[in-house]
Amino acid sequence: MTEYPPPPPGNYPPPPPGNYPPPGNYPPPGPGGPAGQPNNNLVWAILVTVFCCLPFGIVSIVKATQVSGLWGQGRYAEAQKSADDAKKFAVWGAIAGVIVAVIYAIFSFTVGADAFSYS
Repeated sequence: MTEYPPPPPGNYPPPPPGNYPPPGNYPPPGPGGPAGQPNNNLVWAILVTVFCCLPFGIVSIVKATQVSGLWGQGRYAEAQKSADDAKKFAVWGAIAGVIVAVIYAIFSFTVGADAFSYS
């Protein structure tokens, strides 16, 4: 067993009893504290950007990438808001993509039917 040297002379307070964590910035315990990092919805943001609507998808990606950084800084409310915004813009982008696809299909059908009627 290793012997520790005696403490240096001086008036140092004794360590706290028990097995406490070192002092630091920890989330508040109990029901008031955050349960866990929110879902950043990055996958949905990327899919919307690639397949549906580029502008809404880019905004959604930016919001989704902010979630982890804000959570790590202890800004839990802002991280949750960024996650919610990322999801909102992804949903708006998906809806916009579907609307544009329906309008394109109607336009293509109309122009195609019009081209065959005058031949």
